[in-house]
Amino acid sequence: MSPIDLSQHPPFIYPDYKSSVSRGPLQSPIDLVGLTNQRESGERSGSLVNRFSVGKLDHDLIRNGQQGGLPLGERMVVSGCVVNQWGKPEAGVLVEAWQANASGRYAHRVDQHDAPIDPNFLGVGRCVTDRDGNYRFYTIKPGAYPWKNHPNAWRPQHIHFSLIGETIADRLVTQMYFPGDPLLEYDPIFSAVPANARERLISNFDLGITEADFALGYRFDIVLAGINATPVENDLDEGGHN
Repeated sequence: MSPIDLSQHPPFIYPDYKSSVSRGPLQSPIDLVGLTNQRESGERSGSLVNRFSVGKLDHDLIRNGQQGGLPLGERMVVSGCVVNQWGKPEAGVLVEAWQANASGRYAHRVDQHDAPIDPNFLGVGRCVTDRDGNYRFYTIKPGAYPWKNHPNAWRPQHIHFSLIGETIADRLVTQMYFPGDPLLEYDPIFSAVPANARERLISNFDLGITEADFALGYRFDIVLAGINATPVENDLDEGGHN
């Protein structure tokens, strides 16, 4: 992965996103390339190629958490291509996804939102991009949920993504949103992203990805670096997710 152009991403501290004020870093990022300790540099940049292993159902959030039934909600296929700043597909990238269930609740003890827990939905999955840089998940459309950033605050429907490339230092964490969501304009996490880059976080409905009589399809391509990079996620909310 290439160096990240920070001008394309949200600031570490964004006052409307209240928890970022106390948790955002005040020091400049450390340039790993400039580390003088070669051993430490080597540990951080050692190759991870062919070290990722995923299970048969890891990419299928509809089935990987079943406890005797199917999860509730609108079934979806989320697919896309991971490319570098020159548009070249990135093979062998570990793509991890996590999300709330259809009621807007995470399967995590920290989440105390008064919404049903779906016993058949874990809300986590992972896969590795193929030789053409493609990834694919089967899942349930997540619900919106309240959070305590400001009065009557609700997070838009979204899915979190984490990508790890050739080295442990090559990690990108971001969020995917849905087209036409009325909550986007009220969300400080989305608004913290520079205006010219926000559309890169919104997926597109894609009939070509949709599977007949089963699930609607959404495309979300991810660019790892450069002027068209997918904006990164810089902070977490009080619940350990955002």
